[in-house]
Amino acid sequence: MSVRMVNIHHKPIVYRQAVAIGEIRLKPETITRIRNGEVEKGDPKQIAVIAGIQGAKLTPRLLPLCHPLPLENVDVEVTVKSTSVEVKAKVAASAKTGVEMEALTAVSAALLTIWDVVKMYEKTPDGQYPFTQISNIRVLRKMKHEPPSREA
Repeated sequence: MSVRMVNIHHKPIVYRQAVAIGEIRLKPETITRIRNGEVEKGDPKQIAVIAGIQGAKLTPRLLPLCHPLPLENVDVEVTVKSTSVEVKAKVAASAKTGVEMEALTAVSAALLTIWDVVKMYEKTPDGQYPFTQISNIRVLRKMKHEPPSREA
């Protein structure tokens, strides 16, 4: 079997939504810096939101077999917790295929961006990251609504 993009021409356009979530574990000192607005590169939460939106929009360029979709909304929420930062992304589109890959990519891009923005505080003197960890990236839920039927 050869690699190919799945043909979805026969599928109807329906409203679709997916929510994904993930987290990055950080040192307590880094969490304190984020809470106090003391991160040299800027606010990791704001930068992560932008990265998440961009990631969702660029999903078909990153994942070679994903269909380009007309995204209607990408909402990225960043929550600073006691030992980690959580990212949740909700993506919506009226399309022939689901948007869970876009939601997962939004979360992944946002979490990687947080790592990039705070990495100077997470490194050991020899440049390693023994504490920092991205984990629990998953789809919380997905849904689709069929268009209303048109009766004559």
